[in-house]
Amino acid sequence: MAPLAVIAFWFATALYAAATVLYAYFFLSKRPTYSWYATFLTGAGFLCHTASIGLRSIAEDGTRLDGPNTLILLAWALVLVYFVFEHLIKLKVYGVALVPVSLVLMTVAQLLAVTGRGGPLDSPLVENWKVGIHVALIMFAYAGYLIGGIAAVAYRIQEAQLKSHRTTVVFRRLPSLGSIDAFARRAIAFAHPAFSAGLLLGILRAIETDPPGWWADPRVMLAGAVWLVFTVYLVGRYRESISARAAALVALGGVGLVIVLAIIARTVPAGFHVFGV
Repeated sequence: MAPLAVIAFWFATALYAAATVLYAYFFLSKRPTYSWYATFLTGAGFLCHTASIGLRSIAEDGTRLDGPNTLILLAWALVLVYFVFEHLIKLKVYGVALVPVSLVLMTVAQLLAVTGRGGPLDSPLVENWKVGIHVALIMFAYAGYLIGGIAAVAYRIQEAQLKSHRTTVVFRRLPSLGSIDAFARRAIAFAHPAFSAGLLLGILRAIETDPPGWWADPRVMLAGAVWLVFTVYLVGRYRESISARAAALVALGGVGLVIVLAIIARTVPAGFHVFGV
């Protein structure tokens, strides 16, 4: 099973790379044909990606929580969440950014695995169902947050071009500010309940196993900060107490914390999480 998992992984990476090129052509030319083929290749890559994860889990009798595999799971969740949003909102332009992000995550995961910097080789497998659901919810939440963060970047770019009174290819290809803001809000509104539920499951699991000083774990403390930032974002947007511009900045700050959270989880030799070195 393990060799088949590797083959499926490389097929997925190659298909995502081809889709990235086609999405770039679509962004520059706005030809629907490029978008259709890019979506098709992304879907084929996602199927190979899914097969790779499943085959590796079967070969190892569980899903390993080392650094590379965590990035692979995040890339998988990002593509799945993107497909859902593309189907619901009918905005294909975001594939130009989201598919390359998944490709980068897959590439970094492979580099970590090759160089042996992906964390401890004896990382435990996800065998407890509570931990499995916790990890799945957190991965989907991260994917939603990343999508919201990329939309926030697009909002800032579009806003800057409007203020400078100049039009470029990017200006002409990006959706309106209102559409971008709505997309970011929906992505984060999807991600936040998943993150909240995953965080709650993690806390319940920590209370159940009662590791010493679990509340002081760097990952737990940063997760609380992420939850607080995105709670402020959603409350502010739905109550209209903060502007779309300020909301984009808050979303970018939250995504920055998510990235720091992921890095600290693999580099700080402290805490009870298995991600640490």
